[in-house]
Amino acid sequence: MASGMVLCVYNWLLISKRRGKITKHKTILVAGATGYLGRFVVAELHRRGHKVRAITRSRERAVSPGPWDSPSLDGLVDDWAVGEVTNPAFVADVAEGADDVISALGVTKQKANPWDIDHQANLAVLRSAEKHGVKHFCFVNVIGGDQCPAQLTRAKTAFAQELTASRISSQIINPPGYFSDMTQILQMAKKGRVFLFRPETRINPIHGADLAKFCIDRLTDGEEGAWNVGGPEVFTWKGLAECAFQALNRPAKIATMSPAILSPLIGALGLFNRRRADTLRFISWNMLHDCIGEPFGTHRLLDFYKDLVQKDGD
Repeated sequence: MASGMVLCVYNWLLISKRRGKITKHKTILVAGATGYLGRFVVAELHRRGHKVRAITRSRERAVSPGPWDSPSLDGLVDDWAVGEVTNPAFVADVAEGADDVISALGVTKQKANPWDIDHQANLAVLRSAEKHGVKHFCFVNVIGGDQCPAQLTRAKTAFAQELTASRISSQIINPPGYFSDMTQILQMAKKGRVFLFRPETRINPIHGADLAKFCIDRLTDGEEGAWNVGGPEVFTWKGLAECAFQALNRPAKIATMSPAILSPLIGALGLFNRRRADTLRFISWNMLHDCIGEPFGTHRLLDFYKDLVQKDGD
């Protein structure tokens, strides 16, 4: 009887392990922990019982509420690594003691050069991971990064190539865009009209919480590779605009502009602000090309928009 019970327990443990129900709790280093996605990554790792080491420039900022309803990191981080990711001395041993790394590190609204952050800073974290025997490195890239002409995506792509060539097992995740990126459409709708270049171009943006789960699932599986992943809903850009107006409870007002204006516009903007010009180059490329990943997650864009509208009091 006792031996039969032991055998049943053993079989249950074996099956559960194969199904991913039993996971060794690890120490995970998170780069870009205070960004929109990074905060959800930290929260999901904490929820699953992993020990989290978070890289941040400011602990005070990290424990404050994040943008677009992303969580505060207060109480979610076991080990803080406070410093500048562009400082080689700080990054050199940042991965010491970590089992795995997830990097959502990248330039957003900062004035920094993408090559300094998306490429060089990520590369420095990778070198630290190699030095200290990290087993897996999950990097959040972008769909079509190898085709988009923006310096931002070129920097990401260059790092992804370095990561693939590393001896560390790599998981490269390519989303088409975050829900947070779609707030630009909502802002235009609030001003009364949404301007588009190719209204029928398609995209399926993904919520940060859903993308965090996907990244951690791939990291836990340990399989090396690259995945294109998006949210559960595929929109045209016209559909995105209509969704924004629906959240505002206003009639949709959409104007179509010729893509021919983009090149001179980006060129002129680049004379005054190269960083903004590159951001426009990245955004406009996404608005002109279908960017669709494997559908994943449960969050709906209309709900996200409505929550933002309600909080703003519109």
